[in-house]
Amino acid sequence: MISLKLIAPLALAALVATPLAQREADTVVLVVRHAEKSAPSGDVPLSAAGESRAQALVAIGREAGVSAVITTQFQRTRQTAAPLATALGITPEVIDVKGGVAEHVAGIAQAIKTRHAGRTVLVVGHSNTVPAIVTALGGPKLPDLCDDFYDDLFTVVVSSDGSARVVHARYGAPSTVGAACAAMTR
Repeated sequence: MISLKLIAPLALAALVATPLAQREADTVVLVVRHAEKSAPSGDVPLSAAGESRAQALVAIGREAGVSAVITTQFQRTRQTAAPLATALGITPEVIDVKGGVAEHVAGIAQAIKTRHAGRTVLVVGHSNTVPAIVTALGGPKLPDLCDDFYDDLFTVVVSSDGSARVVHARYGAPSTVGAACAAMTR
């Protein structure tokens, strides 16, 4: 298992590089894919490995100062966010996946910009929405995540001027990469 003591500082490195006065206006968004699921398709719950990964988010979210959580309607995203939300006494905001990826991602970006500006937010998405969310917040265009990848943690720091910095880290146990994903660059 990768130590949180090693990963959390990397994920939060963008905060340290910013002067405190400017940091107060920054919006910090931690974007993760839901944790490991118990079956390949459908609205399925997390597996035991997924439950462990969801627990790993608690320490990271506390250290980052998460004050808002956004998930989809699917139980795997809600269950990934639940331990942190419970620990912090936060009721997650559910933004349904409807109207396609572009509409869903736009809804998340709008919620962050209007309701959560200047705060630290955890967003739990899916393999095809996480990269799009990072891009919608001002980060670079990223490929979809391989279905075997669950340990990616993108920290997007959006300055009050709209510019963004992105730190890509890993959290929890390393993902087991199957043959279909082995050729993908991580």
